[in-house]
Amino acid sequence: MGEIESDDWSNGEDGTTVQISVKTIGPAPSACLSVPSRIKVQDLRKLIARNAHLPIENLRLIMCGKVLHDSRNGQDEFIQLKNGDSLIAAVKPKPPVKYNRDGLHEDDEEELFQLPQLTGRWKRTLLSFLRDKLRLPDMLLIAIFSISLKAWAIIIMWFVLAPVAHRWDLGPIYILATGFAIIFLNLGHRRQGDMSAYSIFNEDFTELPGTLNADRLDRDIRAGQF
Repeated sequence: MGEIESDDWSNGEDGTTVQISVKTIGPAPSACLSVPSRIKVQDLRKLIARNAHLPIENLRLIMCGKVLHDSRNGQDEFIQLKNGDSLIAAVKPKPPVKYNRDGLHEDDEEELFQLPQLTGRWKRTLLSFLRDKLRLPDMLLIAIFSISLKAWAIIIMWFVLAPVAHRWDLGPIYILATGFAIIFLNLGHRRQGDMSAYSIFNEDFTELPGTLNADRLDRDIRAGQF
């Protein structure tokens, strides 16, 4: 592999370059490469793909057992390199034809949950912390970010007030009040003319067609339908 030209790639902050070794999985021998000490992962992949004549769309770089990604949460990823660092270049095999026919993409297995492009920066930072530092699964991340800020504020306030209710021996009442609040807040609103599923809330206690109750069972039994 060859040297990086300064007009093609961004050098490190101090303008220094380092020597790294790249091992391509397969019979190819290891090769040395001169790169800036700080470089975008995307640029590094392009350089290795160009020099080794590898397909960049399927090329994956591995360093210290971790796969290097071009971007994270919509922001380009940089890597800090030192003299003597080693990278592994692996070409990801293409999936069987049936997977392409079903519309599955190769990167679907890497990150199942991604934030929209217009999401605020603080949400991207929180997602990066939960995924990279705490290593939460994607299903849990989906549940966390699907709840609105108002709902999170209510949940936090509930846990703050719970010890106060317990200290005043109001724990059971607090739980019951929470249950009734959840019920009433999720009743929704009926439009004019709509009938309730509970006949007690309807005018003249009118039941919905097909309602099964004791009178209906009695009529069916007398009519010999059982």
